[in-house]
Amino acid sequence: MHDHWIAARMKQIEVSGIRKVFDLAAHLKDPVNLSIGLPHFPMPAAIKDAAKGAIDADKNAYTVTQGIPELRAKLLAEIRKQVPTKSDRELIVTSGTSGGLVLALSCILNPGDEVIFFDPYFVMYPHFITLAGGKSVIVDTYPDFRIDVAKVEAAITARTKVIIVNSPANPTGVVHQREVLRDLALLARERKILLMSDEVYRAFCYDGPFVSPLEFNDDTLVLDGFSKAYAMTGLRLGYAHGPRRLIEEMIKMQQFTFVCAPSVAQYAGIVALDCDIAPFVVDYKKKRDRLVAALKDCYDLVVPGGAFYLFPQAPRGTGSEFVAAAIRNNLLIIPGGAFSKRDTHFRISYAVNDQMLERGIEILLRLARS
Repeated sequence: MHDHWIAARMKQIEVSGIRKVFDLAAHLKDPVNLSIGLPHFPMPAAIKDAAKGAIDADKNAYTVTQGIPELRAKLLAEIRKQVPTKSDRELIVTSGTSGGLVLALSCILNPGDEVIFFDPYFVMYPHFITLAGGKSVIVDTYPDFRIDVAKVEAAITARTKVIIVNSPANPTGVVHQREVLRDLALLARERKILLMSDEVYRAFCYDGPFVSPLEFNDDTLVLDGFSKAYAMTGLRLGYAHGPRRLIEEMIKMQQFTFVCAPSVAQYAGIVALDCDIAPFVVDYKKKRDRLVAALKDCYDLVVPGGAFYLFPQAPRGTGSEFVAAAIRNNLLIIPGGAFSKRDTHFRISYAVNDQMLERGIEILLRLARS
């Protein structure tokens, strides 16, 4: 093996802090695991049956690159009901929401083009931008994790190509206010910058209806998926919809990368869209309320309006130091530095059963008071 075989860009990409915690979990006996960012409920039976039926019917071959017509038609009908728009929109079914992000950034960015996104951020954003040859421009949102549109405007340069917004957000669980999303959408339209809206947690809004910036800017590229809402994370099924010209380029790129989204998952996705996940959303709202009520007097935290995460500040030391102490107490959480330029906070996932959540609360209270 020769070091020069490895591309220089890989030096800018470190192993995910999340994966490091997952590796630690394998060595702990019966850990209290509040680290995993995926639903704890099983995939609904109707979706399982649809996947099995697709396999039994030999629907296991490549599909058309943009996705099977039945699924695309159903998704487009849902989108038009949610956000009526007269714009010329098209849709592609992707290999997960992350696959959609890779395709989009690869089709949009020239070397040196800048992408604005917000700190804290989804762990993959900066690395996808690096792989596509772009430059990350990170706008801070501490301490309340709210977007200041004036800061965004100040960060725009002649090289700014894209703004990425994630609401509800990972890792904070923050749901951005309607007025903020409106102002961000209008700013992007005025400055001829593409707005990308990551909406994979849209099903999990607890204190009000979901709002998409697409409502205010028809040229918004929306990325979404089935992973979180339907407990289908391993089936890798996502989709993107946006201006036809851009989606056509993403379809072309998918032909030469992922080829298509997994065939069996696409047939399962048709059925998933008819599944009622409201009981799961109600359950997660209760878990959020329980967690916040238990920790609010011991931790500095922002009450999350969606997703299934809480992002408190470490009561002492760095976020990484606090997480190390938690792991010594058999509790798995994620250091905030995995999602941020700051190492001051940590992420809790409350997508667990109530017994696990109570065990986690007990350890977190003990750590705060020790």
